[in-house]
Amino acid sequence: MSSTPFTIPANEPEVAWIRDRVAAYRWFEEPPNAGWRHGANRDYMQRLQAHWLNDFDWPAAVVRLNRLPHCRVAVGEDGGQPFHLHCVHLRSSRPDARPLLIAHGWPGSIQEFDAIIERLAEPEDKSAPAFHVVAPSLPGYAWSDRPSAPIGPREIGRRYDALMGALGYDRYFYQGGDWGCVIGGWIGLDSTRVQAIHLNGFGLRPADMSPKAPEELAWLQKAVAIREAETAYLHLQGTKPQSLGFAMMDSPMGVAAWFAEKFVGWSDVAGDYVDPPFTMDQMLTNIMIYLTTRSFLTATWLYRGLYLEGGFAMPAGARVVVPVGVAAFPRDLLAFPPRAMVERGYNVTHWTTMPRGGHFASLEEPELFLADLRAFAAGL
Repeated sequence: MSSTPFTIPANEPEVAWIRDRVAAYRWFEEPPNAGWRHGANRDYMQRLQAHWLNDFDWPAAVVRLNRLPHCRVAVGEDGGQPFHLHCVHLRSSRPDARPLLIAHGWPGSIQEFDAIIERLAEPEDKSAPAFHVVAPSLPGYAWSDRPSAPIGPREIGRRYDALMGALGYDRYFYQGGDWGCVIGGWIGLDSTRVQAIHLNGFGLRPADMSPKAPEELAWLQKAVAIREAETAYLHLQGTKPQSLGFAMMDSPMGVAAWFAEKFVGWSDVAGDYVDPPFTMDQMLTNIMIYLTTRSFLTATWLYRGLYLEGGFAMPAGARVVVPVGVAAFPRDLLAFPPRAMVERGYNVTHWTTMPRGGHFASLEEPELFLADLRAFAAGL
């Protein structure tokens, strides 16, 4: 296995095509006072388009991304060819630093960790734990290779574990949200390298999720309601991703709207008439990571891979035995159930009920996120 230094390209020809498509976008009807109740909000999307064309500086965003050390690492093969994962690999100067793999999800990217990666490696408080940080792009996302066919979170867990081995880490900590928390569950079950896992979402579920107390029934009813209101995308991307790809791969504004609706709907904001709690530059940097790499379609393949692997449930009787830390943000799409329910599948040694925050926790509430990850690591 090999690791090769990597510099993120600005990809000017693709940027020019994107700009032309954004400028030529043709608008359409919206119900009165729609807000975000029917999907992406036209007023916000028109303002985002104007910012994209007039104010957003993608080359500057690339420079900012490239301030961190990037590499591509071979982790096995796919179709007889080496398969490479892209990652940020930032080693700490501290001799007591411990390896940490931190994993993003969809529709996110490594940009979710922009405010915390350097602080994880070089904490301001010298008594806080320090980490050698590895932040990979998911297979099929951004600058990682595309699999030849959809693969699911368990297989990605194996590749992430191999990534840490290839970088020379025989033991490591893991942190994940969204897909990262599903992958983290599988790593906890399958890996002999992982020492502890910190999760900010309830991804891989214990085999027995039947409610055994009133609060568990209440959580299950709420989870079903959230699934009905928010997860049509999951069923579409998990069953017919290629059909969606024909539309989205030719429409930067379509991708932007598909993502923006999630960044407002899954965040800790009040009501249907607010903007996402992120700057337009943050939104567009994340969107452009997908667009300039033409990875929208292969990113959705992960949902198809989930279906092919069998879904979100652990095997019967399985349990993650390494220490598990939970950061339970109140407005997470994958909100945690009562602790007793989680402990059917996880050895929970640390639990924090957060006062605020949603699905994109490290981007929305970096201080809370960072403090809890440090507290969990320090407690070990």
